[in-house]
Amino acid sequence: MTDQSRESVTVRIAGEEHTIRSSAEPEYTIRCAEYVDRRIHEIKKQIGLVEGHKLAILAALSITDEFFQMQDMHDQGGSRIAERVNALAARLEEAVSDS
Repeated sequence: MTDQSRESVTVRIAGEEHTIRSSAEPEYTIRCAEYVDRRIHEIKKQIGLVEGHKLAILAALSITDEFFQMQDMHDQGGSRIAERVNALAARLEEAVSDS
């Protein structure tokens, strides 16, 4: 699918149908909607009755928190890999200069 073409997909989030137009594959849009719907249901189950828009805000905050935590883990992993590569490069340079 090109960047210009957009498909409409109807999804159900928090009991309401929404038609989403996106350049993403329909299956991807459905997966995203299902994820948001699950998060809303989890929050509703934990805290009980809350207005729909507040549930959506709490779900958005929860998903954002998860995203930031994953991003931090990724950044830390990248730093560790860079440190290991640098240490390995130093050992290789040392081995080459010793021979």
